[in-house]
Amino acid sequence: MPEPTTLGRLTFLLGGARSGKSLHAERLITTLPAPWTYIATAQPFDDEMRERIAHHRDRREQGWRTLDAPFDLAETLRALPADTPMLLDCLTLWLTNIMLAERDVDAAAGELCSVLSAPTGPWYVVSNEVGLSIVPENALARRFRDEQGRLNQKIAALADEVLFTVAGLPMKVK
Repeated sequence: MPEPTTLGRLTFLLGGARSGKSLHAERLITTLPAPWTYIATAQPFDDEMRERIAHHRDRREQGWRTLDAPFDLAETLRALPADTPMLLDCLTLWLTNIMLAERDVDAAAGELCSVLSAPTGPWYVVSNEVGLSIVPENALARRFRDEQGRLNQKIAALADEVLFTVAGLPMKVK
């Protein structure tokens, strides 16, 4: 059973691509007793993505239960048993899925934020920080960057703790 100080706690981990944020999140959650729930948002559209997904699965030790939630993230979180240590990886792919499926981003993000505002266990949420690069050249990429930035701000405001990972080094932001 997790310590009472971790119950109902939201930790938000940000960083760039290959910054080490997911690995750090896995290290944090495995300090708690298993079982741990891994909520995956990636979709295996091609061989390269299948390899990435396999790499993430292979590095996780025994004790993990994986749930795939490329779209219905809020519902998946609501269905978790109380006190379940959960790692959601990642919001960036989830938002990509929502946008490419032409779903209502504001409604989906609002529903997700509603659930994340009251975690029922120690929850760790991973997302890419997309605002540190150049302005994308096409409208869809600029819209994605803007939507992801707004979503990250909302989640950071809800989180008890925010960590930013650079080159494998986590820094406490909040």
